[in-house]
Amino acid sequence: MHIEIQRNADMSITNQIYHSVLDQIRSDFLEEGSPLPSVRKLSKQLGVSLVTVVKAYQKLEQDGFITSVQGKGTFIKKTKKEVVEGKKGSSSYDWQLSVEDYLPRSQFARFHQVPEKIHLSSSMIDPGLLPNRYLEQEIHRMLSKNPRVLSKYGEIQGDKALRQAMVEYLQKMNLSTDPENILVTNGSQQGIDLIARTFVGPGDVVVMEAPTYPGAIDVFRGRGATILTVPVDSEGMRVDLLHHLCDKYKPKIIYTVPTFHNPTGAVMPTKRRREILEIAESTQSLVIEDDPCSEIYFDRKPPAAMKSLDKEGHVIYLKGLSKILAPGCRIGILAASGSIFKRLLAAKANTDLGSPLLTQKAIIPFITSKRMMDHLKKLRIALKIRRDLVLDILSQHAPEEVSWFLPKGGLNIWLTLPSWMDTNHFLVETKKEQITFLPGAACYPADQENHHLRLSFSYMNEQPLTQGVTTICHLLQSAVYLKNKQGSSPHF
Repeated sequence: MHIEIQRNADMSITNQIYHSVLDQIRSDFLEEGSPLPSVRKLSKQLGVSLVTVVKAYQKLEQDGFITSVQGKGTFIKKTKKEVVEGKKGSSSYDWQLSVEDYLPRSQFARFHQVPEKIHLSSSMIDPGLLPNRYLEQEIHRMLSKNPRVLSKYGEIQGDKALRQAMVEYLQKMNLSTDPENILVTNGSQQGIDLIARTFVGPGDVVVMEAPTYPGAIDVFRGRGATILTVPVDSEGMRVDLLHHLCDKYKPKIIYTVPTFHNPTGAVMPTKRRREILEIAESTQSLVIEDDPCSEIYFDRKPPAAMKSLDKEGHVIYLKGLSKILAPGCRIGILAASGSIFKRLLAAKANTDLGSPLLTQKAIIPFITSKRMMDHLKKLRIALKIRRDLVLDILSQHAPEEVSWFLPKGGLNIWLTLPSWMDTNHFLVETKKEQITFLPGAACYPADQENHHLRLSFSYMNEQPLTQGVTTICHLLQSAVYLKNKQGSSPHF
């Protein structure tokens, strides 16, 4: 079990150990019933005192994540009786526990594809709302005209015709660039990973919003970054607190989702975008501007991208097409300039020698036609209907102790529950009803807040969406009732 200790971090070493073990439990790296290193072994491995490890283990046991068995050791807690008594039997794969890895967490993947019928945990779009038939026809047409497209490697930077098409697409969003400054990626997630593996090493400071997109947390934690967080308000990242943080530390990266922030849905005004860019310029930092779905607005268009204000090449802009067009194509773009771009291009070459040519070619006719704008218009209407449906159900059925942020675009609604509720435990109850959501703790890079959850309204159609949200509200009502009646928190 690999734990990265950052001795200059604001978080105590005890809490770092606690959160590292908890992250690995929630990422399913540590299976239920598997043993943890002894206190003595872990303290020697990390170069910390026995007392420090003991306190971390005691907190994990107190919070119900591990259990100690006298004379046998400490194990990941399991409800089955045989684990409390000690592990019985042995798998032929048990030897693999001795192979050390360097993955501190991978929480987001657990909620991306789930077996539950009512899937509210991942911000994907209902396949029925996407142009599947048109893209299918376009692939057939392309293969019949040019079957050798399957026999060719694409350019590492990405197909030039697609890069030119994306330049024109971004211009409609008031963002000017050129094909030479665009890199085609396998979705935005690869863009984040390329930036991290190129510019982030152990101890480098990365500033992130709290909460933020959990897939980005997973990547930066995997690089051993020192992650510092800035709270989010109704206008995105708090610039006053960012100023204070950057006065004390010099961040390598500032990561932000300024438009329909994931998970809260906040939209950052132009003034604040400009202020963050000025901070980056003064500290010689890079800004990663992650833009997964700025096209999905319900009232008016959001402000232009921060990248449109960038004159000195501080902003690396990520635009995903997977969500709004074709998840199976896994296409996104990265826009940067200067030597920053050249180094990212080299990282892309080292990673996969270029994205698949077939899927790149397939989407070009669509994004360059009027069909793309018509598709986005219909998508906004359909998703606004679903957002309003969820808001209406919450208004009617959620306990008054529950609050939520009103998103003016995007795919998610962020709920805040009473502070005594832990949504990781609440998820166990909703799964019994075949319903999933994203627990808020997954969205916090450092000190986790457990009383939030993210509902994604974009994937399920109206009937299961109504059933899922209504059931969640009823379960919350029951929990609040029991709390008020018994004076103690329900056991979930």
